[in-house]
Amino acid sequence: MKVKVISVLEDNYMYLVIDEQSKEAIAIDPAVPHRLLEIVSREGVRLTALLTTHHHWDHARGNDALVKELPELRVYGGDDRIPGLTDKVTHGQELKFNAINVRCLFTPCHTSGHMCYFTWEDDCTDSPAVFTGDTLFIGGCGRFFEGTVEQMYHNLTEVLGTLPLDTKIFCGHEYTIKNLKFASLVEPENEKARDDDDKPTVPSTLLEEFEYNPFLRLSEESVQKFTGKTDPIEVLRVLRKEKDNFKKPKERVLPHAMLALEWGLLRP
Repeated sequence: MKVKVISVLEDNYMYLVIDEQSKEAIAIDPAVPHRLLEIVSREGVRLTALLTTHHHWDHARGNDALVKELPELRVYGGDDRIPGLTDKVTHGQELKFNAINVRCLFTPCHTSGHMCYFTWEDDCTDSPAVFTGDTLFIGGCGRFFEGTVEQMYHNLTEVLGTLPLDTKIFCGHEYTIKNLKFASLVEPENEKARDDDDKPTVPSTLLEEFEYNPFLRLSEESVQKFTGKTDPIEVLRVLRKEKDNFKKPKERVLPHAMLALEWGLLRP
């Protein structure tokens, strides 16, 4: 199972998951269809299905164009609002695309129909993967647009948090740096959360998330101290509110002449 990470729009990710034996592929959240088709052509594979995590335009807007281009495409998702939906899936439902297995994980909160997709390959020793859309990010979690803190708590602890620890996390946005800035505010003594040099991006693993993602560390004394709460759901409620109001420190903006000096293009 080969996963192509495709950066699109301002900070989105879409993914192409390839069965290297059959040369068939499935795509997750294909927001920019022409870009996806370019990579499908370059990889020499046949696209057979789309898995959509949720209906928001920056994840699902490419569905209609892709179905128009490839009429036999199946479009899977957990929400009737998803464009081009052909197959509505439910929690725990398993799909099979040649050697690639997919288990649908219902994670309502960011949207009421949000679905994550846990994938693994037959007879393969590689780590499994989960495509988490806007539910779980590297170092963070999604906003509670259409759901409750109780739902997100369930998503993070009972659904995603119980997957194998070596599961690779492929999320819907590149929010890592800002998320880790917030994590270091929550737990300033956590060196893993403060490591800016590596600038981690997709994928991480579930084990790594347990080490530095405060939204998966709700029972840690340091996280509880930051929120002033001990009940995990209340800890999560406060964390999300604080994260909503968190602003990454502004980067220094220089006039063009100063930039030129710094880059060595002008003599001082």
